[in-house]
Amino acid sequence: MDLRLLLIATLSAVLCGSWAQQEGSVCIKANAQSCGECIQVAETCGWCGDEKFLTVGESKSARCDDLESLKKRNCVVDKIENPRGSIDINKNKPVTNRKKDGAEKLKPEEITQIQPQKLTLTLRSGEPLTFELKFKRAEDYPIDLYYLMDLSFSMKDDLENVKNLGTDLMKEMQEITSDFRIGFGSFVEKTVMPYISTTPARLINPCTGNQNCTSPFSYKNVLTLTDKGDEFNRLVSQQQISGNLDSPEGGFDAIMQVAVCEDQIGWRNVTRLLVFSTDAGFHFAGDGKLGGIVLPNDGRCHLENNMYTMSHYYDYPSIAHLVQKLSDHNIQTIFAVTEEFQPVYKELKNLIPKSAVGTLSSNSSNVINLIIDAYNSLSSEVILENGRLPEGVSITYKSICKNGVEGTGENGRKCSNISIGDEVSFEISVESQKCPSNGKPEIIKIKPLGFTEEVEIVLNFICDCQCAAEGEQNSETCHHGNGTFECGACKCNDGRIGRVCECSKDEVRTEDLDANCRKDNGTDICSNNGDCVCGTCECKKRENPAEIYSGKYCECDNFNCDRSNNKLCGGHGHCECRKCICDANYTGSACDCSLETASCLAKNGQICNGRGTCECGICKCTNPKFQGPTCEICPTCPGVCAEHKDCVQCRAFEAGEKKDTCERDCSYFQLIKVKDRDKLPQPTDQSFPLTHCKERDANDCWFYYTFAIRNDTKEVYVVETLECPAGPDIIPIVAGVVAGIVLIGLALLLIWKLLMIIHDRREFAKFEKEKMNAKWDTGENPIYKSAVTTVINPKYEGK
Repeated sequence: MDLRLLLIATLSAVLCGSWAQQEGSVCIKANAQSCGECIQVAETCGWCGDEKFLTVGESKSARCDDLESLKKRNCVVDKIENPRGSIDINKNKPVTNRKKDGAEKLKPEEITQIQPQKLTLTLRSGEPLTFELKFKRAEDYPIDLYYLMDLSFSMKDDLENVKNLGTDLMKEMQEITSDFRIGFGSFVEKTVMPYISTTPARLINPCTGNQNCTSPFSYKNVLTLTDKGDEFNRLVSQQQISGNLDSPEGGFDAIMQVAVCEDQIGWRNVTRLLVFSTDAGFHFAGDGKLGGIVLPNDGRCHLENNMYTMSHYYDYPSIAHLVQKLSDHNIQTIFAVTEEFQPVYKELKNLIPKSAVGTLSSNSSNVINLIIDAYNSLSSEVILENGRLPEGVSITYKSICKNGVEGTGENGRKCSNISIGDEVSFEISVESQKCPSNGKPEIIKIKPLGFTEEVEIVLNFICDCQCAAEGEQNSETCHHGNGTFECGACKCNDGRIGRVCECSKDEVRTEDLDANCRKDNGTDICSNNGDCVCGTCECKKRENPAEIYSGKYCECDNFNCDRSNNKLCGGHGHCECRKCICDANYTGSACDCSLETASCLAKNGQICNGRGTCECGICKCTNPKFQGPTCEICPTCPGVCAEHKDCVQCRAFEAGEKKDTCERDCSYFQLIKVKDRDKLPQPTDQSFPLTHCKERDANDCWFYYTFAIRNDTKEVYVVETLECPAGPDIIPIVAGVVAGIVLIGLALLLIWKLLMIIHDRREFAKFEKEKMNAKWDTGENPIYKSAVTTVINPKYEGK
């Protein structure tokens, strides 16, 4: 358990440390004059107790800075004061593992449902401390139930059903706990006008007709909590209905008395349930004015002979007052009301933590099931609350509920759906923003609502450094005893100022003292960058804590040095007294000149290809025709191949323009002949620049070579045979031309023939179409005479 708490606290410190670093050095801005003041600024602030830490011109408050800055400023680590908070568990009794059917019967005070029970937190300002609180709902936990009933006339039929409630409810509750007690109380209304009729007859019997009713009363404790169900039945059976004039009842008076009169009611330190049964609304604070009652309810017990005697004197309590008293006395309320008033009491439930609302049937026949259901609902939820917090102290909750469900914010205070035997936990963080004015320990208490158990947390505050306790009062170091020397610096007595308390406040600005703050007898005090305090310059602080004035006359600073690429000292050094102190391998007024030559190395391994010098990491080419990062580019040069073509041609083939002057002009390279192009060196095989060339001579023959510089020696590899183009073959050319002409002629004839065939077919088709469409006249010509003459023999008889 202790180890878990330590890990949680450490994690919180790391997270808060990261936040503080993002905020910048709030420590320096605070202008703390002592170690105690410094550690109150923020959790990341530390105080350097090294006597020799401050430089000339730095004020005492410069000792207060964030931890990393102090280390960078060379404060000895073991001289840095940075006290941390701590958690001590004083009482850590394990939660009870109890079985209902077990042989061991524990007293209520012997049952533990919350762990730990007491802690001591030592808080430093701005540093949250987190601890774990466990809650386990114990089985067979004792229950006290008080039944508070409205006995106005409208509840007459309900009273009949409640008369046997004691034994029936005892039987049902045995399933939940073996230690159950029940009590009974009743209420009607304040016994003044206009709530009741004050005529003598109505004071005796407030009911109309032949109804026999008891005298009106405000609240009566009928039965103190008992484990005898039959006694409940007997006393309730003796109760009579009463009456009043208005519809709202005085139930709030009764609830207040039930809550605060612990001894008269008989409450134990166990689960406390209050069942409030009514079929009407309620009066609350302010309504008493109708009866001339203006004194606020005092929240105290006023039971005499089990009767509330001050209803005519004190007003009804407010809802907030009831919430406070019910919470203080760990009472969980169940409102058993009829359907008509459900909306009103549901709104009231939202204002009263650990309360429930159930729908009461018109005659209260379902009251037992209502109580069981409401109890199960209330007991399945745990809600943490804390008492009043000291000024400057805050507390946050994180719940780890059933099945690992987590909650934060307001949901971090509670867990729901908890069954008997379930264990849940809460991570509780406590943080202080300042020391209390009296510096004394404070106590806060955290408890689950509706339970009597609580966690007591003692808060101690770190208001000063440990080294302050070892301080030397009236030390000679502090100008003849004008202060206390503690934590490496002087803490001046009242009326004294200065780094070593050397001045009185009355003499801080004199001409003699100001003269000591002028450099070289100039006119500017502290170079206009500081204030002259007791003849010593205390330099001003900049808006940016990283920017510092320093020096005896505040003439130096660390932010006015030369810049490069918009970076102070080019980002390769630091500024001291307006001059850049460069890192290794850098030089220049702005540390912008690199002494490294890696960026000047060419592919051949030479600095700037041997054509320049490396200055500040950049090649300065000696020959102006070369340029590029390593002097490798020559825009005006003819090219390597064209430059060496004539010399290679004359030496390898004894030809070319330099044939006659070859020995004189072309002996600057070493010539190596190879048989074919595959034997030429390849660029991937070399660690130095290599150029492949292909050139043509006057006879249109090609020759191939390479040019390279290796170890300052120029090498030329050349293919020893020229590659000349072959002459044209005449016969195939002539044959091809003739064949082409013939083929073209044949193609033209075929095309002509094809066109003629197509034309003839079109003409024939046209003729056939005209023939079929022709129409001829069949009438005879009138002048036509046939050439045939027929003669008939008259004597012919056909024989």
